[in-house]
Amino acid sequence: MRKIVISDIHGCLKSFKALLEHQVVLDKKDELYLLGDYIDRGPDSKGVIDHIIALKEAGYKVHALKGNHEEMMAKAVRQNDDTSMWLYNGGHQSLESFGLRDPKEIPEKYLKFIDDLDNFFEVDEYILVHAGLNFTGNSSEEEGDDFLWRMHNPLSDLKSMMWIRWWYEDINWSWLKDRIIVHGHTPVDIDDIWDMVELLSEDQVLDIDNGCFAKYNAGMGRLCAFDLVNRDLYFQENIEGKST
Repeated sequence: MRKIVISDIHGCLKSFKALLEHQVVLDKKDELYLLGDYIDRGPDSKGVIDHIIALKEAGYKVHALKGNHEEMMAKAVRQNDDTSMWLYNGGHQSLESFGLRDPKEIPEKYLKFIDDLDNFFEVDEYILVHAGLNFTGNSSEEEGDDFLWRMHNPLSDLKSMMWIRWWYEDINWSWLKDRIIVHGHTPVDIDDIWDMVELLSEDQVLDIDNGCFAKYNAGMGRLCAFDLVNRDLYFQENIEGKST
């Protein structure tokens, strides 16, 4: 049994299906972990969520986290003040995939999907999270209290799990121990992903976001999957807009 991790699909349904069917060749014995940002930017956000739901209904073992884009969409529907932020960050493309203009018209089925998403998973020696972990908390910066810094539990900061960037230098190794953090959220070059896998036992972090939606950016434009058991990488180029 493999344990496959994918992050930041961003509405790229064709690429997502191709990754699962032709690269990973997902089996019902496998565990599939999705790390958030299923929507926005790409052409078929609705289709991505529908496919995740369909995989579960078909008996695949799918476990899904919430990303910051799901958080933005839910707030855009429920809190008027957050609509512009979501639309600016790819919400327009999501609304188009639903055939809607008003976020308030998004069916409740999709809001329930977001509400049911987890914040992180602990799987074997891995911590799976969308963006990363906040190892410092606010107290250390505001008060310089080393005791409070050491007592801070990174798994208690749910907002940072969806939003944080540039946190590697703050890792508390005595808290992390031998565990490895796998995340997305911040797009990185494909060569950097290969390098991180090579150094995984030493550095204990892996970013698997290759910016699938950014297919015209050098080193980007692929959807990445990582097998936790065998430490294998799979890449699928962005094929949105191509006939299949």
